[in-house]
Amino acid sequence: MNITAKMVADLREKTGAGMMDCKKALVAANGDMEAAIENLRKSGIAKAEKKSGRSTNQGKVWTGVCEACKSGAMVEVLCETDFAAKTDRFGQLATDVATAALKAGGDGCVTEAVNEAAKETLTNAIATIGENMQIRRAVRYQGADNSTFATYHHMDGRVSVLVEFEGEVAEDLKKNICMHIAAFSPRYVCSCEIPEAVIAKEKEIAAAADPKLAGKPAEMLEKILAGKINRFYSEVCLMNQPWIMDDKTTLAKIAPALKVKRFVRWMVGEEL
Repeated sequence: MNITAKMVADLREKTGAGMMDCKKALVAANGDMEAAIENLRKSGIAKAEKKSGRSTNQGKVWTGVCEACKSGAMVEVLCETDFAAKTDRFGQLATDVATAALKAGGDGCVTEAVNEAAKETLTNAIATIGENMQIRRAVRYQGADNSTFATYHHMDGRVSVLVEFEGEVAEDLKKNICMHIAAFSPRYVCSCEIPEAVIAKEKEIAAAADPKLAGKPAEMLEKILAGKINRFYSEVCLMNQPWIMDDKTTLAKIAPALKVKRFVRWMVGEEL
């Protein structure tokens, strides 16, 4: 059967595969469009298996929010090269995976469920883009009725942030908070979230680091260490860090009624 340019174009439109791959699939299927699509899918699985051992350390961290269902999600999708990570097709893949995370249900880590749900999408992307890819991690926040969300992507998804708020928050403040988290990487919302064991360890480190504290009376030592712990709070707590818009103040001072329920900040390829 004569394979026309229109048939090749139609198959490419349906699958996103390359022109030559589409032509080969149509020739093998004797012009049968559905059989050609099946051939491409099989080819994609074979290519994905062949590429599965190749290193992936580029990609995007991407987010999705569903205000109607009060949920937000963030995913990290990796590929081999920065060039591929910047393509529209890879961007669409990251968006599709974030959507799959939103649909996964639950609250917390949903990596396994998203990998299962997006298996075919990922395989097709590997066949189309020509690089090994993986969904490294995925998280989903299921909010309460009064939850609102904000997201931020820095450097086109090299670093991304997802924040859940309790109640309405001005959009410009949401944006600035996301930018602050991206820039300063806080570990906690506020000091009340820090485990006692972490605080005890910081006190131990602070006491050992300053020889002048040796032999101080217990009451005096505790006051000195309290000051050092307050400085620690200003390093690791979102509400206590010097504010991105004015380092002479803090978020706790400019928005004392603000309720940040939780946040997540990921960077492509960072150690887990």
